[in-house]
Amino acid sequence: MHMAYVPRLADGELTAALARAGAVLIEGPKACGKTETALQQSASVVHVDTDPSVDQLMAVDPALLLEGDTPRLFDEWQLQPRLWNAVRREVDSRGSRGQFILTGSTAPSRDASRHSGAGRFARLQMHTMTLFESGHSNGNVSFGALLEGAAPRAVDPGLTFDALITRIAVGGWPGFVGSSATDVLAGLRDYVSFVAEVDIQTAGTARDPRRVRRLMTSLARATATEISISTLARDEASLSRDAVREYLDALARIFVVEDQPAWSQHLRSSATLRKEPKRHFCDPSLAVALLGADATALRKDLAFLGQLFESLVVHELRAFSQATGADVFHARDSTGREVDAIVQRRDGRWAAFEVKLGNSPETIEAAANSLLRFAGDVDTRTDALAPTLGVIVGSGPSYRRPDGVDVIAIGAFGP
Repeated sequence: MHMAYVPRLADGELTAALARAGAVLIEGPKACGKTETALQQSASVVHVDTDPSVDQLMAVDPALLLEGDTPRLFDEWQLQPRLWNAVRREVDSRGSRGQFILTGSTAPSRDASRHSGAGRFARLQMHTMTLFESGHSNGNVSFGALLEGAAPRAVDPGLTFDALITRIAVGGWPGFVGSSATDVLAGLRDYVSFVAEVDIQTAGTARDPRRVRRLMTSLARATATEISISTLARDEASLSRDAVREYLDALARIFVVEDQPAWSQHLRSSATLRKEPKRHFCDPSLAVALLGADATALRKDLAFLGQLFESLVVHELRAFSQATGADVFHARDSTGREVDAIVQRRDGRWAAFEVKLGNSPETIEAAANSLLRFAGDVDTRTDALAPTLGVIVGSGPSYRRPDGVDVIAIGAFGP
């Protein structure tokens, strides 16, 4: 039985992209929902990975593949890299918007990137489902409204600690909706095995699956930390630092890992901001799968659970920020003071968030004070609007404190 389509944040982004460009490239990790989302708005489809006629037509007359009702979807297009230039030329020839959708689980090769799609292609990155999309958040606190200065005001959404842990463990994979946690965890263990043995090989030269697996396991333990290339090389003793960089680049090209870059704003104090990125998987559940853990194991390791919760929040912020073109950074200065997530908008405005699994008054007070001290030390224009400051917690009500710092429960957070 075919499952009903779960509406995604990317639906509106795809509509807008088709209206402004001749072709839209949808990228993201395997099984995050790219194809199903594209099918909702396509009028015809070519499954490049399974259609036996594709190889033949690419050899004799690639233009024939482009004929069909529009928008025409090419699913897993990267298996035929020459499609990029064929679509680019056809977009130029037709001079119309909304002609093609390309979905892929591997970033375009450097050769394809050289033949730029600027002005022809819009790019849309899909993520696994947010808690709002999977129904674990009621969305009563709007991220967009927060950035515009609105105060959050919502009662405890009712997302229990156990439900949150289970959701972290199983992730936001649309294909697993309705499956038991046991089945999902088994599926995710298969997923990471395929990444190490098959998928990463599509991102360039051949790589040793055992080394890939060991490197990914080191990354899993270090989720949401600034673990360095040197440390990863020591953990995976058979790889040099250059090899670790190359493996990480390959994992990024198939969208399995996504670094959270360091912020580069100037500080008023003598402290300097560090430049090491934080490491994240495309969904925190992959870290759980790589370590062979489950919800029960996570309950016994609250420190690691805190790392996973931070990674989940960064995942949500990225998904919510994408429509506005904002980027998500982190900050740590030379004195050790840090901010878990900073959302930088195109117009220069920014928001800073601390992430705390617990919501005790003492925890929230310490996090709010840290945010206020950090914000006071950022060198901004005197006429700039004050940044949005927030503490994102695992449960409880959402509100604005008298000092202006917002408190947001993850189960109430939405776009």
